[in-house]
Amino acid sequence: MKLSIIIPIYNEKELLPIVLEKVRKVNIEKELILIDDCSTDGTVEILKTEEKKSDTIVLYHNVNRGKGAAIRTGLEHFTGDIVIIQDADLEYNPDDIPKVIQPIIEGKCEVAYGSRFTGSIKKMRLPNFIANKLLAWLISILYKHKITDEATAYKAFSKKAIKSINLKCQRFEFCPEVTSKILKKGYKIIEVPVSFEARTFEEGKKIGWRDFIIAVRTIFHCKFYND
Repeated sequence: MKLSIIIPIYNEKELLPIVLEKVRKVNIEKELILIDDCSTDGTVEILKTEEKKSDTIVLYHNVNRGKGAAIRTGLEHFTGDIVIIQDADLEYNPDDIPKVIQPIIEGKCEVAYGSRFTGSIKKMRLPNFIANKLLAWLISILYKHKITDEATAYKAFSKKAIKSINLKCQRFEFCPEVTSKILKKGYKIIEVPVSFEARTFEEGKKIGWRDFIIAVRTIFHCKFYND
């Protein structure tokens, strides 16, 4: 069983080498798919050295398009049996990857999420905590599938599941769109506890309150429209 790890990247030159080192220690056959979303801080120079590695595919956006667009680019190139999203900022611990994908490996599901709210959370601001809880509640109500962490970065899919949906996301609406469309297709999501340590905006966190509004709108759109 081969794992594809998609890593969308934008201006993460400080943490990216650490993330890559930790991800490569995951003990499973894998490929890394790195997508640079037009970084301007020196990240590209790091990625140029990654191009030479046999386990790695490096892709570039000529303009900044957003996290969702970067993930979609990665999904066009992965070759694994399972694919998981890994952020480049170390808010999530790559040591948790094996347990997130384990339910898929065992054939219990086609989709597995790493839940921060059944695991451990450090330094998450109260507005973010509330927003995450509201999004999970909204998904649970509209799609009749109990979920505790809709906005987690750790989302893992079988090739069959992720190839069955059509994504249009550009920014952080990847999370509500993929969750809504997966549930609408009838797939169940198994959640696994993971650890999370939030960054501040000063440390490079990029998601904001406008993205919460877009997420809510995306959830309703996916529920009531087919596209």
